[in-house]
Amino acid sequence: MVNFQERVLTYPQYCRQFSCGDSLITIFNCPPEARLMQNKLADLWCHENYIFYVLEGKKVWHTAQGAYEIGEGSCVLVRKGACILEQFFDIGFCVVLFFIPDEFICNTLKNRSAPIAKTGSRYQPVMKLNSTETLKSFFVSMYAYFSGTAEPDKSLLELKFRELILTIADNPENEEALAYFCSLMNEPQSVSLQRVMDDNFCFNLKLEQYALLSNRSLSAFKRDFQKQFNSTPGKWLLEKRLHHAKFLLITRNKTVSEAAFESGFENPSHFSRSFKERFGVSPAAAK
Repeated sequence: MVNFQERVLTYPQYCRQFSCGDSLITIFNCPPEARLMQNKLADLWCHENYIFYVLEGKKVWHTAQGAYEIGEGSCVLVRKGACILEQFFDIGFCVVLFFIPDEFICNTLKNRSAPIAKTGSRYQPVMKLNSTETLKSFFVSMYAYFSGTAEPDKSLLELKFRELILTIADNPENEEALAYFCSLMNEPQSVSLQRVMDDNFCFNLKLEQYALLSNRSLSAFKRDFQKQFNSTPGKWLLEKRLHHAKFLLITRNKTVSEAAFESGFENPSHFSRSFKERFGVSPAAAK
């Protein structure tokens, strides 16, 4: 799978970026002829959360929880993890884009004068933020930093990152984002691991990438996974992906190749063989 943050940074002619520790801000301007990935549907993942404001264009984020069309004027928070990105090559795509790790979000909110109250709201992998004039103005104001030739001081950049998080947290209408922020600050590691796996099992990530998403070393990830799921990651992932593929074939009328791709199988032959071994029939016969 393609690392979204790394791929954006491979197009320096279309973006300028400033870094602040592990956080990164960029204005990414991708014209139609400069495709972020070559296919209309492309697997991508990111080891950090990202927040962006769309100045122009649209794309669709497909996740295990559903599809989200993001267009001009949208402010969006995307949780770290994987998705299938649907691109439209007839229009450009220009965004002000912030990559922000969990730790920075938590540290910023811990210093907030009023603690964030826990909510019962559910949150999705992709969360549309309430596009207030304050939030839009924040993103538009970032243009001034990119139009100059000098790079802003790191302390100033850190303040801008904190301002963004606090602006989002100050708006009670950002219920999903607030619920997610609360989970980052209060969620037990066991729950976090469960969420990471439930959200990303249908994407062809490596175990090292699952470990990174759950804020663990590879050895700690394997140990905690065995303890929580009473199975190895490989066996658990295969079982989840096969059942997901069967669901797509039967209830969503997907083709065999579509079901394989959307369930995390890169090799159609391996998918068909594993499916028949698990369910006793070929994927085509299961439809």
